[in-house]
Amino acid sequence: MAKRLTFYILVGLVLGIVVGWAINAGFDDGTPAGAATLESIAGYFSIVTTLFLRLIKMIIAPLVFSTLVVGIAHMGDTAALGRVGGRSLAWFISASLVSLTVGLILVNLLQPGSGLDFPIPPVDAASGVEKGGFDLKVFVTHLVPASMVEAMATNEILQIVVFSLFVGVAITAVGEKAAPMVRVIESLVAVMLQITDYVMRFAPIAVFAAVAGTVAERGPAILGTFGYFMGTFYLGLILLWALLIGAAFLVVGPRVKLLVRYIREPILLAFSTASSEAAYPRTLEALDRFGVPPRIASFVLPLGYSFNLDGSMLYMTFAVIFIAQAYGIDLTLGQEITMLLVLMVTSKGVAGVPRASLVVIAATLAFFDIPEAGLLLILGVDHFLDMGRSATNVVGNAVASVVVAKWEGDLDAMEPAEIEPPRAPSGPHEPPPGADSFRS
Repeated sequence: MAKRLTFYILVGLVLGIVVGWAINAGFDDGTPAGAATLESIAGYFSIVTTLFLRLIKMIIAPLVFSTLVVGIAHMGDTAALGRVGGRSLAWFISASLVSLTVGLILVNLLQPGSGLDFPIPPVDAASGVEKGGFDLKVFVTHLVPASMVEAMATNEILQIVVFSLFVGVAITAVGEKAAPMVRVIESLVAVMLQITDYVMRFAPIAVFAAVAGTVAERGPAILGTFGYFMGTFYLGLILLWALLIGAAFLVVGPRVKLLVRYIREPILLAFSTASSEAAYPRTLEALDRFGVPPRIASFVLPLGYSFNLDGSMLYMTFAVIFIAQAYGIDLTLGQEITMLLVLMVTSKGVAGVPRASLVVIAATLAFFDIPEAGLLLILGVDHFLDMGRSATNVVGNAVASVVVAKWEGDLDAMEPAEIEPPRAPSGPHEPPPGADSFRS
């Protein structure tokens, strides 16, 4: 099933490029009317993409809640929970610093913005992206949901994690009396994974629509205009993948070389839809097959979506320095190190904010007196960059889950990377296929 789905997603990706290019070539006559027509066509394609992403968001909250609660319940004690949480945060901070540093070093070495010599815009020119900075009071109070219903309705992952922690710890404290509740939530996990399977069958169509709409509206020329900038950024992502997997190799051993094979479908899905969130359910299942116990993966992954977006980290330093280079603004080494530390903090304070990377970049530009309107330089290709950083976020969180599981001495035997087609039950008492796929 997974192998066929990966193939169909690739087909959708290629067809999307071809169809989008053809539409752009047919309607782009260089006039405002032609541009309006392309924008309208892209809007129709976006209906399909939006519906798919809404389907994904529909299952994220109950899936995070149920898997996390069951995972904590199977840990057995709060000491194990604290140990896993501490190790996860230690890895997140280290990976974030590495990601920010890679972006900083690479953009200074390759200088993708040098030579563009764009005129510095007026001081009052705006980017259209609302700035957001780190506010300790807002960040801390935002961690705790005023209403669990509201948190789930708005897909506030961090708030769902906090509430799930309380429920899981309470179940552990209550003990045997909570056993029926654990069985109910385990059943919810199985149901949500089955719903995930249904939703994922629409992924190739959504990928086709997303790519076709983007290429149709913007055209292939934009890829050439900022080709060097995009090429150096993707080189940085490849280097970051190598560093993350190399670090995991030192901890886990040769087995980690197979990890990308197991998570290739979530990677491709995140890349095609430019959404890390879209890949969450499949990443959870892939890690289970790789041998990461669900009690570890269901805890580390949701936290990672707030604290360990490695692709986005690299993009922030890369984009800020690129904009400074494009305007001919020189930053000292001290300023760049300060920028790295500022981004390290501010990026953690905007969890759940739409287009969080752009919001943080806008705030950082203002902090270092770089024209905020410079964000407009990268907005045109941001979708294509978002595809790469979303895929990298999946890799980063998968690596984090594997490393933490190894530190806990709790990696299980690997299952086949591909999901076998379901078989018919051979007898009346045989459980349905997949009933034991979520191991405790």
